[in-house]
Amino acid sequence: MRLPKATSLTTRIKHAALAFDAWVNASLYDGGRTAGETYERFQERMNVFAVRGWKRVALDLTSEGVTIGTAGAVLMLALAQSAFNQTSDNWLKAQDLAVTFLDRYGTEVGRRGIKHDDSLKLDDFPDIMIKALVSTEDRRFYEHWGIDPIGTARALVSNSRGGGNTQGGSSITQQLAKNLFLTNERSIERKINEAFLALWLESHLTKNEILKLYLDRAYMGGGTFGAVAAADYYFGKPLKDISLAEAAMLAGLFKAPTKYAPHVNLPAARARAADVLHNMVEAGFVTEGQIQTALRNPATPVTRTRDITADYYLDWAFGEIKQMADAGRFRNDRVLTVKTPLDLTIQRKADEVVQGTLRRFGDQYEVDEAAMVILDPDGALRAMVGGADYGESQFNRATDALRQPGSSFKPYVYAAGLAAGLYRPDTRVVDRPVCIGNWCPQNYGRSFSGATTLTVAVAKSINTIPIQVSIALGKAMGISHEARAAAAGRKKIIETAHAMGITTQLTDSVSLPIGSAEVNVIDQAAGYAVFANGGRKAKPYAAMEVKNSSGEVIYRHADEPMPQVLSTQVVGDMNFMLTKVVEEGTGKRAALEGIKVAGKSGTTNAYRDAWFVGYTGNFVGAVWFGNDDHTSTNKMTGGSLPAMTWHDVMEVAHQGIELKPMPGLKDPGRAVAQSGPSAAPVNAAASAAGKLSRRSFEVIGSMNGLFRQVEKTSEKTSALRPVSAPGDLAEGARTVGGRIGIP
Repeated sequence: MRLPKATSLTTRIKHAALAFDAWVNASLYDGGRTAGETYERFQERMNVFAVRGWKRVALDLTSEGVTIGTAGAVLMLALAQSAFNQTSDNWLKAQDLAVTFLDRYGTEVGRRGIKHDDSLKLDDFPDIMIKALVSTEDRRFYEHWGIDPIGTARALVSNSRGGGNTQGGSSITQQLAKNLFLTNERSIERKINEAFLALWLESHLTKNEILKLYLDRAYMGGGTFGAVAAADYYFGKPLKDISLAEAAMLAGLFKAPTKYAPHVNLPAARARAADVLHNMVEAGFVTEGQIQTALRNPATPVTRTRDITADYYLDWAFGEIKQMADAGRFRNDRVLTVKTPLDLTIQRKADEVVQGTLRRFGDQYEVDEAAMVILDPDGALRAMVGGADYGESQFNRATDALRQPGSSFKPYVYAAGLAAGLYRPDTRVVDRPVCIGNWCPQNYGRSFSGATTLTVAVAKSINTIPIQVSIALGKAMGISHEARAAAAGRKKIIETAHAMGITTQLTDSVSLPIGSAEVNVIDQAAGYAVFANGGRKAKPYAAMEVKNSSGEVIYRHADEPMPQVLSTQVVGDMNFMLTKVVEEGTGKRAALEGIKVAGKSGTTNAYRDAWFVGYTGNFVGAVWFGNDDHTSTNKMTGGSLPAMTWHDVMEVAHQGIELKPMPGLKDPGRAVAQSGPSAAPVNAAASAAGKLSRRSFEVIGSMNGLFRQVEKTSEKTSALRPVSAPGDLAEGARTVGGRIGIP
């Protein structure tokens, strides 16, 4: 009997599957056996190369070393990328601009670009100068390869012993790398870049070329760069004519030019020079007997007044000029004379007040650094302080440091709310608990004020109201969900802040309306300038006029547009509210007698940053106090040292000038600000006859510049006289009493 076709087909499939399974099993078995036999044969052959005992240990260590070394090389290559990106084929000639800067009255105030005097060949440098430098800065300079582990270890041991004579661990090559490519920012990244760039310099230059560049380009105080310029500035003579005592004093300036500058602190400069002389003896360059004359007759610099060099200002101005040159604004001209809005009177006062405030109150408030920017309402840069000491650190905290602004950011929030038509200064708002998700902001006093006006909310710096403004902005766009409305409102606030002059990327977070996003000082001044000038965007600038080497004017700032970003109604309302901050709120210490002042203080979490940004009809000023490492201060608020500093500088800035009204507010009532805190207001008509015009001040300033040039010429030809002790940097500061209740 025959099986059905279907059954026969099923059987055949089963048989085929069983056959395939058997083939697979047999193949795997045969393959495994073959692989095993192959491995055994391989083992037999490799046994010929087997090592035991100490040879095995050495082989294992070598293998591990190669593995670790390869991983280390990959890591080092990754770390080196940032450093080598700083270099280029024309790195040595990158700064080919030669720029002479003038202040607003036409007086020369400094130079940048090809600013070093490299006219003297290394062979013409006095031998004592080179020996003094090498013995103090890098005794093994001609022996190491850019980084000196032995010198670093010796410095660590010497410093651990104390005695006050600390040694640095960086080689001359590392210091040159920092001078050419980096800043004085204290960070691990900078030190890593410095090390790699030192190796790069050693591979591209000879030792003498490195030494020559260092001698030519190091900052040596008093606005001078390089030993040649420093010898002329401090001793009024060519470098080749200096004595051993003078060489020691110059060598002592390389690492701390401001601290040991002889025209600032002659006793400290002479003590440092004595250390240099003993270093020369220890290095075997001179004998003990040879330095005795220099020790008994220390160097005496020429008599100089303490010049205001405005180094932070000029560094930033030079950066602006380089950007304009790269954009082709000056055609192919490379030797330029730039007239700036710099006001030396304001700059001098800003330097004095910042340094004096830190000296008097730094320990009390546990604060080390500060920055300040003063602008005209159109963005003209009048003065800039980028830190406590330019000689100690050239890092510009006014332009390059990003810090949280705290409540000083709130005016951008309120400006956005007013521009949307949602609020007016007299609008009733309720200070109440408000949460976005699980985040609930608190006021400074951990309490709520209830119903109040928007003006009072600004003056008292209430934290919940800006959050409510962000929510209201979003709801005005038709978004009902509160968290999504707040997010949409924050985007509008960011747009407003950027339109007003903030250039940094603002991180969008729920706390942005109360100042969590980071900004810099110069942007804050530019943003508030919109309120001071009637609503137009004011980009900070330092180049009023640029001439080429032939004296031809090739650029004027008057051609730059200022777009309208806020309506005059919004500006008037904001100015009304921000004047109440100074008159009745957290900024009372910034008030100027007889002059309308508007502004806003700011204090961040854990008291890490303290701000005051304020303005009048004439000037805008932003002040920041804090620490480079972001450590907390001792409960310092924006209404304390920042507001006091703003007041003391602006009090001088407003003396003897025609007062301008604040947009949207009534005239302040005085035509000319009087000197002294007790000066009485005067009638505008009565004072008009004796009032000096702006042109008169410019003419007087130009004459003062000529007198200063004559003074400098006389100094070079006069006999050497001891430097008089410098006086106090600032007038008596006010006692900071009590706690400021509002950030």
